[in-house]
Amino acid sequence: MIEFKGSHFERDVILWAVRWYVAYPISYRRLEEMMEEHGVEVDHATLNRWVVKYVPLLEQEFRVRKEAVGPSWRMDETYVRVRGTWKYLYRAVDKAGATVAFLLTAKRDRMAALRFLRKAIKWNGTPEKITIDKSGANTAAIDSHNAETEAGIEIRQIKYLNNIVEQDHRAIKRLVRPMLGFKSFRSAAVTLAGIELMHMIQKGQLRTTGEMCPARQFYSLAG
Repeated sequence: MIEFKGSHFERDVILWAVRWYVAYPISYRRLEEMMEEHGVEVDHATLNRWVVKYVPLLEQEFRVRKEAVGPSWRMDETYVRVRGTWKYLYRAVDKAGATVAFLLTAKRDRMAALRFLRKAIKWNGTPEKITIDKSGANTAAIDSHNAETEAGIEIRQIKYLNNIVEQDHRAIKRLVRPMLGFKSFRSAAVTLAGIELMHMIQKGQLRTTGEMCPARQFYSLAG
């Protein structure tokens, strides 16, 4: 159960605003206008604080109820602009397109790829195989993990098999583009987590009891 005490706004209003921001390609100022049109006066700075505060809590609840992913992963990274410079969003999906994990990093190197791989394995278990592009950093990261843990993950470098994760990147980038750039690394990481969370819900990755639309599933995470 996520706690909403101390807020001047009702729980449902906060969740409504947070979901809109991570589900649709809008800026905070546009969201402020939309809330006002629905009779809620709240400034864009407050909307930002809600996202930064509640997305990590919602993501934590989601992880407990996340459906298991398959043992064959596709791993890749894409670019996100933070304070005018490019950062790297590592992502992986299984062969059915379900999101495995994601991680925003400042650099694109072996250590960044290894941090991402460790996070993905921590929350999903060890895969049998990982398909990557020709990235030497990703190859080195998997080799390092195999050497450290004797995991025996098979590495495949077959470009057409990675199309599924490259296409999945586009769904995330489509939402990021209208946000007009991130002002801090933390804000970027939290917002991307919210976008990924909603994207996973839309892909049916939340265990539920009964039929619920994606919006209801999102709200159910708050208890």
